[in-house]
Amino acid sequence: MNKTYTLEVAGVTRELPIMQVADDLSIASFVILGDAELVAAAAPLLVEKLPEVDVLITAEAKGIPLVFEMARLLGLKKYYVARKSIKPYMDGPLVNEVVSITTQKKQILCLDGADAKEIAGKRVAIVDDVISTGQSLQAIEDLVVKAGGNVVARAAILAEGDASARTDILFLQELPLFPHK
Repeated sequence: MNKTYTLEVAGVTRELPIMQVADDLSIASFVILGDAELVAAAAPLLVEKLPEVDVLITAEAKGIPLVFEMARLLGLKKYYVARKSIKPYMDGPLVNEVVSITTQKKQILCLDGADAKEIAGKRVAIVDDVISTGQSLQAIEDLVVKAGGNVVARAAILAEGDASARTDILFLQELPLFPHK
């Protein structure tokens, strides 16, 4: 029997499948890749919550459509993506390790050295689709700080589990976790 969770956010309703991610935990699987309607509805609401920013950054890959739309709405000519591997075109990349609730293993996040130079001295908002444990968020923040940027906001469509009690993040809706008893 497939269970779902009904999510209502930014005037959009989605039935999210509940997926087991560990022996003792399931999550409502929220994937915005390909969901143009939800991205278009959520982006302006997150933009309204932001303080003044110069730069938006996200982690590869699910946050990319959201950060694109937010950058467009803010009139920014560029946004930044912390990649999950070092690419041959990167010159002097900054690298950090992270374990997130959805990957369940160590992965790296890296920022091209040229991007790092552009971020230096700028007011930065970190954007993601979901903030859960905060590990990915912290890994991106560490990269931004290494680059000399000033993190002024951390924003996501959803705050999952304990993240919804955090006072240092901006989000539109809570998303519960589903522990197994």
